[in-house]
Amino acid sequence: MSIGEMLAATVPMARTLNLEFLETTADKAVVSLPDQGEYHNHVGGPHAGAIFTLGETASGTIVLGAFGDQLARAVPLAVRAEIAYKKLAMGAVTATATLGRPAADVVAELDAGERPEFPVTIEVRRGDGAVSAEMTVVWTLRPNG
Repeated sequence: MSIGEMLAATVPMARTLNLEFLETTADKAVVSLPDQGEYHNHVGGPHAGAIFTLGETASGTIVLGAFGDQLARAVPLAVRAEIAYKKLAMGAVTATATLGRPAADVVAELDAGERPEFPVTIEVRRGDGAVSAEMTVVWTLRPNG
């Protein structure tokens, strides 16, 4: 099962929004929100909450891509998030997430008995390529037990 399939199967909101997992690696995650009228705002584009959920989901996707091998000993949790809406989004939008720190550094902190935090940056682009939103989600790997 791919990471996208796993998220779609285990995260109800990803299924609700019909998110499409286009690329998932340890270095990048690309997730798309199709144009769906039931998730539009008052101006006919994707609602801000749907865009936020898209970005947060993309960030979680790369976290699983980069740290999936650590799940037996740590739980990934979002700590905080910030989003800036830059341009009106219309139609389908796509979020691209990247890690803000090398995964090896995060794992080294976990190995040292620490609870590492690391940022994931996300760009949400509309169909014409313009950046509609920029987002940062800070994650942690909480050691089990």
